[in-house]
Amino acid sequence: MRNFLQQTFASLIGSLLGLMIFSGVGTIGLFLLLLVVATSKDTGPEVKDKSVVVFDLSLNITDSAPSSGQILQKAFSGVDENRMTLRSVVDTLEKAQRDPRIVGIYLDASRSTAGGSAGYATLKEVRQALLKFRASGKKITAYGVDWGEREYYLSSVADKIVLNPLGAVEVNGLSSQPLFLAGALQKYGVGVQIVRVGKFKGAVEPFILNKLSPENRAQTQKLLDDVWGEWRNAVGETRKINPEKLQEIADNQALLEAEAAKNNGLVDQIAYADQVVNDLKKLTASDKEDKTFRQINLISYAQVPGKSLGVERQSDKKIAVVYAEGEIVDGRGDSGEVGGDRFARIFNQLRQDDKIKAVILRINSPGGSAIASEIMQREVRLTREVKPVVVSMGDVAASGGYWIASDSHRIFAEPNTITGSIGVFGVLFNGQKLANDNGITWDSVKTARYADSQTVARPKSPEELAIYQRSVNRIYSLFLNKVAQGRKLPEAKVAEIAQGRIWSGVAAKQIGLVDEIGGLDAAIAYTAKQAKLGNDWQLQEYPQPSSFEERFFGRALEEANATLKVNQPQPSHPLLTEFQKLQQEMTTLQKMNDPQGVYARLPFNLKIE
Repeated sequence: MRNFLQQTFASLIGSLLGLMIFSGVGTIGLFLLLLVVATSKDTGPEVKDKSVVVFDLSLNITDSAPSSGQILQKAFSGVDENRMTLRSVVDTLEKAQRDPRIVGIYLDASRSTAGGSAGYATLKEVRQALLKFRASGKKITAYGVDWGEREYYLSSVADKIVLNPLGAVEVNGLSSQPLFLAGALQKYGVGVQIVRVGKFKGAVEPFILNKLSPENRAQTQKLLDDVWGEWRNAVGETRKINPEKLQEIADNQALLEAEAAKNNGLVDQIAYADQVVNDLKKLTASDKEDKTFRQINLISYAQVPGKSLGVERQSDKKIAVVYAEGEIVDGRGDSGEVGGDRFARIFNQLRQDDKIKAVILRINSPGGSAIASEIMQREVRLTREVKPVVVSMGDVAASGGYWIASDSHRIFAEPNTITGSIGVFGVLFNGQKLANDNGITWDSVKTARYADSQTVARPKSPEELAIYQRSVNRIYSLFLNKVAQGRKLPEAKVAEIAQGRIWSGVAAKQIGLVDEIGGLDAAIAYTAKQAKLGNDWQLQEYPQPSSFEERFFGRALEEANATLKVNQPQPSHPLLTEFQKLQQEMTTLQKMNDPQGVYARLPFNLKIE
């Protein structure tokens, strides 16, 4: 009987495996093989003496590591994703600074936008790490063909900036061009009703206006002025150019061809790529016969062990870094979203883990669901009562992103971080005209006056709008109270600086919404000191990768399919870019899942160009 059971079980397993293979699920076996390879011991890439680290400025820099779905996508597609986390980039640059085998960094600006979709706050942290590298006495060389402000912001730290003879440097300032949908919604018969608090709550304007309101225009202008001012000061300092001169260039020239860029001090040399390679061959003492200079790219160099260089830490005392990156949504949330329940659970676990001595909440979020924000904020507050909780703001930490930050011990932001937007709104759509114009009608039978108030078949009545407005007013009042208590500010002061208005990091510090100007490194140093850890600590990042079972039998394949769609090459044609903006607006609408339909969110997809 025992042998019979064993044989039957073995046969069953064999049949299942065969079925899986022939039904196309054999990719799991492939992934298992990849998993074994990935987890095998590796001493890291070889680094030759006198090497240069090549930093491709088209690298996509994100806060958090790829999800399981994105890892699967890379494994299945065979595409080597050009992506690193900000933490990894900064640590790798520090490692290169300390490594005696590394003599320089080559900033390759010949491809596309610096940092992928990263904002100026992220780029500033990378820029600071490059400045530390240069201060160590090692050389940085930058080469490009068409420099925009983003690429040049990083490249301006270089000892030598080289521009292709047919290239140009764009210095024409910053702009933001929001997309307005009100005309299209009206044309196609989609009704929109708004409930909101805060005269600056511009998130609803794309649905009801065809241009910026005076209040929204004023706040956007102030934000752009602050970010542009930081750009001019930073670039002016490293290039020894007066910021006023950079403003004059932006107002009068905008695009500087090679000779003009050199005459104005923006570049040091006009040359071709092969000439730059020859100079780097001299720096690395490469043989003349060598095809190129001795090098290792940044992504590969990140895999080189850094323990002997004092970069990697090992300790039983942990500082948790929790990355809240993406839209804040109700429930668990998908990859690239901040699910209120999922992140609340993370903080609950960290609070009870004795090895976790302090927590850093790294926020890169425009906000979203008010209820999800409140669920997270409650857990942040409870965690703060038992161990230090410090917030580090990335490119954007506004609305719901500020809600979850407000009750921490200390808030760090970069000068060009987008924050604030303390306001609340709801958007109520109806398809009555659209349906009626196409011969579709509804009727209603109900047992109470407001039983059908959730319908999209008609606009809300004045009485129903009043109910929604009361809910919005209540949540806004709660928001103000939380900020007042967390920031120790009078509620009247908070009410004055709220109103849904967005602020830059430097402006937020002046009005008390932010404590210190600094990046993630500054927040880590402060947290270690507050927790009295000295040098005996180690970072531990969250959310952690999902379990093996969850990746295979959960939503990993679903995530992979979604990621394949999202990570398609970005269109470069201006018209295609505008269509992409429209797609982003629709994606944002799909993520609006607050149970009460009330949101604390930044103006939709605010993008600085």
